Amino acid sequence: MAASLLENHPLSTQPKPGEYAKGLVWFRRDLRTHDNAALFYALKHCKQVHCVFVFDKTILDALSNKADRRVEFIWESCMALKKKLQDFGGDLHLVHDHAEKTIPELALKLGVQAVFTNKDYEPAAIDRDITVGKTLQGKGIELFRFKDQAIFEEDEVLTQAGKFFSVFTPFKNACLKKLDAFHLTPYPSEAHIDSLAADKNLPSPSLEDMGFTRTNLLDMIKPGEEGALDAFEDFLERIDKYKDKRDFPAVKGVSYLSVHNRFGTISIRRLAKAAYDRFKFDGSEGAMGWLNELIWRDFYFQIIYHRPDAAEKAFKPEYDQIRWDDDEKAKRLFKAWCEGKTGYPLVDAAQRQLNQTGFQHNRLRMVTASFLTKDLGIDWRWGERYFAEQLNDFDLSANNGGWQWAASTGCDAQPYFRIFNPHSQSEKFDADGKFIRKYCPELSKLSNKYIHNPAECPPFELQMAGVVLGETYPRPVVEHDVARKKTLERYAVVKKQKE
Repeated sequence: MAASLLENHPLSTQPKPGEYAKGLVWFRRDLRTHDNAALFYALKHCKQVHCVFVFDKTILDALSNKADRRVEFIWESCMALKKKLQDFGGDLHLVHDHAEKTIPELALKLGVQAVFTNKDYEPAAIDRDITVGKTLQGKGIELFRFKDQAIFEEDEVLTQAGKFFSVFTPFKNACLKKLDAFHLTPYPSEAHIDSLAADKNLPSPSLEDMGFTRTNLLDMIKPGEEGALDAFEDFLERIDKYKDKRDFPAVKGVSYLSVHNRFGTISIRRLAKAAYDRFKFDGSEGAMGWLNELIWRDFYFQIIYHRPDAAEKAFKPEYDQIRWDDDEKAKRLFKAWCEGKTGYPLVDAAQRQLNQTGFQHNRLRMVTASFLTKDLGIDWRWGERYFAEQLNDFDLSANNGGWQWAASTGCDAQPYFRIFNPHSQSEKFDADGKFIRKYCPELSKLSNKYIHNPAECPPFELQMAGVVLGETYPRPVVEHDVARKKTLERYAVVKKQKE
């Protein structure tokens, strides 16, 4: 039932593969066997299916930090996937090399007639797939790509004029109107699991073999499909309260599924269906709030797909006329921001959380991004790159979209004159200072009244709390009110262009 529904749906872009003696599944951002589109079609259309994941040197060699939590997450998830495939009678080829070279070579070596993989919408990934596809074609091997990481992709949801959406709310409404059984139906990939090739004892490169070291990842996150399911089940118990609690970093209010979503250890269909059903049958506003966040993810996917130039430039070209500070002072301020030493406790706690864990709460991503661009006057691309290095769940489209939203340069971004006040954000979303005290322990003895702004604290209370401004905790690197005026002047160039 499920298979026929998926293959015959009028929106399906499935290219109808034929029947093959041998196929190869190229795993990437889909490190699971359950509800995996590429795996399903390979198993269904091939008598024998081999599986591979490439630790792509093109990507890994560019990482300067060799204690990268993401690489460890991927490696651990691949080990879990390998074990699961072995339990099913197959195995997983793990190769540390360039994907553009490895996939055609392995496909030829194994004698497959087709390679099956799930789509990635990032510009570099699309270019890679085009190159691999052409090489395979030259060897008489077909490449099939499937929608798997998005609910709606590419041109599935367009405006009445046939253009992509650049405003979120109408995009969301169009998605919800279009959402049907097809988009929420899992691929029964494990139903044809007997087609796995009986590969045995395939070698696996260790983290050390690839030049990477262990991190504190496993103290915080359980990788792999099993880890994703554990996190998912935990969130389902809290999803009804998501809308009310998601903005408070000291509260367990968010899903903590972003890294699993990023690397596909759980399927987007499973997540979307759970949220959709909870709202439809129980009227859960929390579930609908979370479904909106999943649709935001699709929104940014389609933006980067249709406007790949936005990965480097402002989505709104006129905003590239803004003159950002880039002198030595700006570099010192950027360093203070990166290290969580700005003198603004919520900003500092957020950045320290990022550095220590690879995670930063979504509300705090907005606060820290706004602070960098509109309080410090530093180019959003600097912050975007830093987040790209640090975030466990780094995704080009979401990271780029979030930063351009905060800097007011992106599609459907906040107005340039909307400038977060870091003190009021702190008082509103961490009223009792619990989050600040966790990541800025040097401020832990300050009262709730002054923990949000130690610079306003009376000297006697600072002394009693053991805080020495400029020594144990930095003085504010900038005055918010002064910075706000400078930002309005900085953005005036855009206002003049519009006039």
